[in-house]
Amino acid sequence: MKKSFIVLIMCLGVAFTAPAENEIVFTTVLENPITSVKNQNRSGTCWDYATTGFVEAELLRMTGKVYNLSEMFVASKDYVDCAEYHVRMHGNSRFSEGGSADDVFEVIDRHGICPEEAMARPGSMIGDTLANFTEFFATLEPYVQSIAKGSSTKLTSQWKVGLQGILDAYLGKCPETFTYEGKQYTPKSFARALGIDKKNYVSITSFTHHPFYEQFVIEAPYKWRPRPSWNVTLDEMMAIIDNALSNGYTVCWGGDVSEDGFTRTGLGIAADIEHAPDLTGSDAARWLKLTKQEKAETLKRLGAQTPELAPTQELRQERFDNWQSTYDHVMLIFGFAKDQNGREYYMVKNSWGDTGDYHGIWYMSKAYIALNTTYIFLNKAAVKKDVRKKLGF
Repeated sequence: MKKSFIVLIMCLGVAFTAPAENEIVFTTVLENPITSVKNQNRSGTCWDYATTGFVEAELLRMTGKVYNLSEMFVASKDYVDCAEYHVRMHGNSRFSEGGSADDVFEVIDRHGICPEEAMARPGSMIGDTLANFTEFFATLEPYVQSIAKGSSTKLTSQWKVGLQGILDAYLGKCPETFTYEGKQYTPKSFARALGIDKKNYVSITSFTHHPFYEQFVIEAPYKWRPRPSWNVTLDEMMAIIDNALSNGYTVCWGGDVSEDGFTRTGLGIAADIEHAPDLTGSDAARWLKLTKQEKAETLKRLGAQTPELAPTQELRQERFDNWQSTYDHVMLIFGFAKDQNGREYYMVKNSWGDTGDYHGIWYMSKAYIALNTTYIFLNKAAVKKDVRKKLGF
């Protein structure tokens, strides 16, 4: 009996082992409902997965119903739009896998949307279980470039037939009609039934190279559609995120995840390298010589003790202007959390599948978001009235 009790105590000790020194322990403060984490796999479609997830979260907020919308429908229609624009620009625009939140809402407005079940599942056309654009874009991109930068003096419409053939071969054909829960829809009628109207959504940013409280098109390569964002101060942009979350809304986020403080294990922190202790017994100069893996291991060791940069409007602008902060990823912000030291984080849904320490969820500090946001995209109703008044909507 005594031996069994000792074994039980030992088992309990293993189950409730205290976290290692500096290991970050998160406490959820607020968590708004979202749909499940998906996996974009080998495709540059974070913009698509994140914004489609944002639409699903909006539907969940508005109706309480879970929808699973087709990212590949959005991708197919958007690549047609992008190719047509690229050809009209004679190749002087960006044609790539990337995009922005604006693209998804433009597709829904112009072409509609369909549930996942109404279209071929991602990757299935080439025998994969997830989206895989390796061969697809190696075929599509040069095809579009050959039209946009070709020697023709007059184009025929047949290039669009060829374009659609490539899209259908790799993504599957977009349905003209489908049945969902016993009712027949077209993609456009389904979009109308969902009640998602792009006029109710707005893109917001914060930079000083354009006037505040006016709109401008952000100079970011993957934002190929010339859709403007409203410009506000950094404090206002962060307050908009907080106000939205506090009132039950989610926020689609586009920004930079190439920083050293963004890890593959689920953390985004604006690490202040110059003032971080124990950087392998060296200064910031040595830090630059470390491999990405060595940097990640060092940051993990520092954990909750990692000092952060203080975000300011000036530093944010400097990092954008010198290419230190770029636009390379889109995700969904849906909640708040704190660590054991009181540092505040946003809970963010990624599109890399069930990966990292938190099963596809990232904890990104407020300082990281403040410094590395290219834009946020959200429901106008989630913006406080005083800011809406300044912006005129």
